[in-house]
Amino acid sequence: MNSKTLPVTLEVCSNSVTSAIAAQDGGAVRVELCENLAEGGTTPSYGQMILARKYLHIKLYVLIRPRRGDFLYTDLEFEVMKADIRNCIEAGCDGVVIGILKADGSIDVERCTELVRLARQWGLGVTFHRAFDMCADLHVALEQIIEMGCERILTSGGKTTAIEGATMINHLIEKAAGRISIMPGSGVSEGNVADLVHFTGATEVHSSARINIKGGMEYQNDHILMSNSIADEYSLDVTSAERVKAIIEAANG
Repeated sequence: MNSKTLPVTLEVCSNSVTSAIAAQDGGAVRVELCENLAEGGTTPSYGQMILARKYLHIKLYVLIRPRRGDFLYTDLEFEVMKADIRNCIEAGCDGVVIGILKADGSIDVERCTELVRLARQWGLGVTFHRAFDMCADLHVALEQIIEMGCERILTSGGKTTAIEGATMINHLIEKAAGRISIMPGSGVSEGNVADLVHFTGATEVHSSARINIKGGMEYQNDHILMSNSIADEYSLDVTSAERVKAIIEAANG
């Protein structure tokens, strides 16, 4: 029902302007621009937004997430999110990616609706991100997100990866019945996207399509760590245009 009638499109979660350009070169239809992917993604700098808009002709959506961790935000954090959306409007972005929950695992409908209205009054689209997967009841959350006017939901079906949550994703697509797009994401690769699309009926998917590359430093201080992680201080994660192409080809094979 999917690749037979509609081409399956790919949104790439890009951690920099460099990655966003690679996503475009590989054939992605949309970029979700963020930073700090190792922490689940946070809002990128204004500089990243401006330069991404300068170099991209595909759609540019920006993650609105002020910090790592849960999706229960203080009043001050909510003000930060609104300010970030205003930056996206000023930068000429095509959309934003949001999600706010209440302590009981339900969607904070009032706050989310305020963000959706702020974005949409300036012509920006809205994706609801994987805060959805942390909800206590995904079916109730689905209806609330449709009601508030989002275009799509990025989801792994309430599991760690989209493959693990494929059954739920299929149910959500059936229940949505075309009222909103359900976009599988998390762990999507050229090796599993064909099965994921076939099983769920999804017509758009989400992946970072990353590779790890060596940085250009010749001198390396091996006696220091710049963060609490054990990641290599002298390597970079970037989106690969080749991986983007491979995922799109596999999804439509």
